[in-house]
Amino acid sequence: MSNIAVVGGGAAGMIAAYFAACSGNKVTVYERNEKLGKKLYITGKGRCNLTNNCDTEDFFSNIPTNPKFLLSAVYGFTAQDMMDLMENEAKIPLKVERGERVFPVSDKSSDIIKGLKYLLEKRNVRIKLNTRIEGVAAENGCVKGILSSSGFIAADAVILATGGISYPLTGSTGDGHEFARTVGHTVTPLTPSLVGLVTKNAQRFLPAQGLTLKNVALSLKKGKKELFSSQGEMLITHFGISGPLVLSASAHIKGDPGDHCVFIDLKPALDEKKLDERILRDFSEQKNKQLKNALFGLLPKSLVEPIIEFAGIDGEKSVNSVTKEERTSLLNALKSLEMPVTALRSVNEAIVTRGGVSVKEIDPKSMESKLVKGLYFAGEMIDVDGYTGGFNLQIAFSTGHLAGVSAAGL
Repeated sequence: MSNIAVVGGGAAGMIAAYFAACSGNKVTVYERNEKLGKKLYITGKGRCNLTNNCDTEDFFSNIPTNPKFLLSAVYGFTAQDMMDLMENEAKIPLKVERGERVFPVSDKSSDIIKGLKYLLEKRNVRIKLNTRIEGVAAENGCVKGILSSSGFIAADAVILATGGISYPLTGSTGDGHEFARTVGHTVTPLTPSLVGLVTKNAQRFLPAQGLTLKNVALSLKKGKKELFSSQGEMLITHFGISGPLVLSASAHIKGDPGDHCVFIDLKPALDEKKLDERILRDFSEQKNKQLKNALFGLLPKSLVEPIIEFAGIDGEKSVNSVTKEERTSLLNALKSLEMPVTALRSVNEAIVTRGGVSVKEIDPKSMESKLVKGLYFAGEMIDVDGYTGGFNLQIAFSTGHLAGVSAAGL
């Protein structure tokens, strides 16, 4: 029987502890907070988007950072495996919603946490709350245990699952990355991901603040290179833009955010010719109106004046005096609304962290450190991240499972 220490009682840590204990090992979870799963409470707006029920082959197209590293972990413990574990073992009923997103039937994240805690109790996992771990003890390339404020705690294997640096109030403060550095690991730069974007022309769009745009197309470019393109929903904010499309786009911003630009197609269902015909038809029906009052059939009211201003047209002029050149400018504003990025929003608002322990130094078939035998990694502290929709939690569960069974010697 091995003595296994799991540092971090979040999604990855709890699953790692459960599977490490399945073969009868002595497993202890050390959590700095007063309760387990603190970040899980706020995921999915408090509903906990547990995983995504897409085909496993499609899972990897939703992982922009190091997807190949996750092949063994995800195929070894799929979304369906996680759903089966929660429904059959933890007795938490689940449902699948739009976009294959999986939630508890109750819509309460607390039920998911209760289910995970039940699994730990079932396997006699010891829980040490309000316990701050200060480091990993290693000697001659082998793990010896962990260090706490009370001193050295011996362990045959250590699983680090301390999370990233997003939502630091939940306890994700980057401690685990420092532990990894101390024993020789490389930690790639830690930056916010799945976060809103500050845009250069945010002030221009303040009249539309709070407006949700549905069925629009967004592309993110760095210079002439397109990094991301998709269609869906976004939000106009006081600082720039946010919402599902924007959060996914932010996962592709590396380096200086100011080198990137977002382009919005407000009418992706219409090509330029058909949209021009639509504009001409609307104009012919309202030729004596001011331009600013003639576009309500085409755009939400709060967006009309910002778009006219962006197109460089006087909104006071009558529709019948709009020139062909001005109509072309309006068409360009509707099909390619340019929003230069100046910054990412704070890591305090980020759903996940980009960066972490380098995947080059972790064995993808076991989650064991290539530098320190007996040291394993799981979850957000690894340099992998996915889009919204349950993918990041599934990364936590899949890597946690693999770290747990590997530490147990299964």
